[in-house]
Amino acid sequence: MTAPETIAHFLLKGVNRAVREFGLIRDGDRIAVGVSGGKDSRTLLDLLCRGVDIPGDYEVVAIHVDGASVGLPDQKRLIQPWLGGLGGEYHVIPLRVPEGEALPMDCFRCAWNRRKALFLEADALGCNKVAFGHHADDAAVTTLLSLMYKGQLETLAPRLSFFGGRLVIIRPLILLSEVDIKRYARARSWRFPPNLTCPRDGTSRRSRIETFLATLPKRERDQIRANLWRVAPTATVSESSS
Repeated sequence: MTAPETIAHFLLKGVNRAVREFGLIRDGDRIAVGVSGGKDSRTLLDLLCRGVDIPGDYEVVAIHVDGASVGLPDQKRLIQPWLGGLGGEYHVIPLRVPEGEALPMDCFRCAWNRRKALFLEADALGCNKVAFGHHADDAAVTTLLSLMYKGQLETLAPRLSFFGGRLVIIRPLILLSEVDIKRYARARSWRFPPNLTCPRDGTSRRSRIETFLATLPKRERDQIRANLWRVAPTATVSESSS
């Protein structure tokens, strides 16, 4: 197996390219990283803690939104020791949902409530940016979802401002493939117990599109991802989660 340090060096090349191309990170930024506990957010936090190539410095704050109180898998016992081992600042906050929220939540409501909690905590902690672990395959799936279910050409933006620029979403992994992120997670021996996966995993529209793409040969998947990314710069930004 390839050493984690070698893979991290390779992944950071893609992250640095995205940072330069889309102006994602600048000197003085305080970046909140939403850490769900999955491979993507763990990889993102790990790479940002290693340091991206910018003139100047930035701060990283990890935030895990705990949904155990509303019936979602309890990741705290697994994620807190890992976060503590990184040696940086981290916060675990409860997911609070509006009174009368139907449980279990569908994917849209779950994502909306989690994002609201993350934004509020990031703002309270003095962060000006929020980093998500979406990668190139996520962007491709989002584009396909938009075309198939909305009849529109939308994709994920590498950078997007909210609240008049008070918070900026960034996606430093946007040029990386899921295959390479999985390879890094295996090399790091990260554990993802089946009982901690989302109870709706595999049933959403997004999951069905991901399953379909996984049936195609790797060369075709790479071509599809590249073609969808090619049209992305002219596409309308989508921040939906379906």
